[in-house]
Amino acid sequence: MIAILVVVGLVALQRIVELAYAARNTRALLASGAIEVGASHYPLFVLLHGSWLVCVTVVALMTHAQTNWWLIGVFALLQCGRVWVIATLGPYWTTRIISMPGASLVREGPYRFLRHPNYAVVIAEIAVLPLAFGEIGVAIVFTLLDALLLSHRIRIESAALDTRR
Repeated sequence: MIAILVVVGLVALQRIVELAYAARNTRALLASGAIEVGASHYPLFVLLHGSWLVCVTVVALMTHAQTNWWLIGVFALLQCGRVWVIATLGPYWTTRIISMPGASLVREGPYRFLRHPNYAVVIAEIAVLPLAFGEIGVAIVFTLLDALLLSHRIRIESAALDTRR
């Protein structure tokens, strides 16, 4: 029971720090002439990701789930991918779709391999964390919901990025 609280607490803390960093980057980018697109769906991501953490916690506590430390290790490796994405984008990394007209697209780091590496990491995270506590249903439901939202977001983001080729 302590493991779930510690693990989810650390994930929540990480997300809060990331949101603060993203907000700072967003303000700086907008002040420099960048444009936000697709803002209307952003609250759905906040709701989905917050609900995911709450659901993982509640279900694990209710079922007295055992922790699969191998999957926690996989989740930790996914955090390395997340950090790689954030470090590669640096001041351009946000949780919103912010496009700087005329700026070159980033093609280094994980962007050499995938157009949207952050989303690949997020999809995996949303599946792996609940699985680490035996929550197959939570993993399936939230992975599908996130994939649905991401399919919409990727269309919007790709259209914005296509203007910057």
